[in-house]
Amino acid sequence: MTSWEQWFAAQRVAREHADVQRVLRPRQADEDIIDLANNDYLGLSNHPEVRRAAADAALTWGAGACASRLVTGTTTLHTTLEHELARFTGHEAALVFSTGYHANLSAVTVLADRQSLIVSDSHVHASLIDGARLSRADIQVVGHNDVAKVAAALAAARGRRAIVLTESVFSVLGDVAPLAELAEVCVEHDALLVVDEAHALGVVGSGGRGLVHALGLADSPNVVTTATLSKAFGSMGGVVLGSAALIDHLTNRARPFIFDTGLAPASAAGALAALRCLREQPDLPLLIHRRNHELADALGVPATEGALLSVPMPSARDAVLAQAAVHAAGVRVGCFRPPSVPDGVSRLRITTRAGVTDGCWTFALEALARVVTDRPLPDGSVLHRAGSR
Repeated sequence: MTSWEQWFAAQRVAREHADVQRVLRPRQADEDIIDLANNDYLGLSNHPEVRRAAADAALTWGAGACASRLVTGTTTLHTTLEHELARFTGHEAALVFSTGYHANLSAVTVLADRQSLIVSDSHVHASLIDGARLSRADIQVVGHNDVAKVAAALAAARGRRAIVLTESVFSVLGDVAPLAELAEVCVEHDALLVVDEAHALGVVGSGGRGLVHALGLADSPNVVTTATLSKAFGSMGGVVLGSAALIDHLTNRARPFIFDTGLAPASAAGALAALRCLREQPDLPLLIHRRNHELADALGVPATEGALLSVPMPSARDAVLAQAAVHAAGVRVGCFRPPSVPDGVSRLRITTRAGVTDGCWTFALEALARVVTDRPLPDGSVLHRAGSR
């Protein structure tokens, strides 16, 4: 065995000992299970119009964009999608990327450099963290949703170009950032506020236009919005929204945009069709919020403003066992363990999806309540109601 093989083996043993070893579990297209783990919040991934748009685009344009956006990888689908996303969210312009991860990497790395200051919420997504590290800026991580600490960090910036990183709806806890207060602080100190709306676009605000739009911040020169097209829009890709000057800068300087093949036409067409479906059904997000409150009441945890509900578990092992018990009952939920959780607390993460039928939702609600509230688990142990230990 080589030294590398020994190292890989030791790393796996350490992960297994800590109950954080992960494996890929391929799913079938026709699985008989209620999926409350995926991010297709509105159920648009399988909407007939969305599927048809994606299929037609693949037949018309081919399987991929075949080049970077700046060569021949930009189609009329991309530019139409960008125009309609900007109009929908109230921003001046938009730029579409192959993934939401690339959108965040680009937004951060083109705005900051070695002379800049980045003030980052401790719970932001890994893509924002990686963007901050790649920018080589001075990074200050502040407590979760701590506006006072953000203000203090910006006050000490001493004239450096500064940006603040946050999410509107956070991806693990599902809680909401104090965007209005953060925007006010950024205006005061001439800083940019970068807001990741991955879990808010399509879910929060009037017609699902996001929290930035709901608070009237979309046209602020101090606010930059990023989002993904792989959640509420049920497709693939990411987007950065802001001023025309910002989009021009990204087009010319963002390495994940310049050197990556463009978003596949099928994905662009699918996202565009999903956006149009949402415009035609602006009340669709309301079902998510109703179900979020129903599930929160059943499990004895706080409801959230988006589609995500987080149920703390006593340990990583308890989280894995609870997930297995729910799966055995016919319901799939997420299981978040370190290092995927910013506070180190393992938890079940459940998406209160609008695309699940009423009958399946009732069944899932009852199954989750049985597992989370004092029910024996497969190994004979008992998982008590969240917070009771």
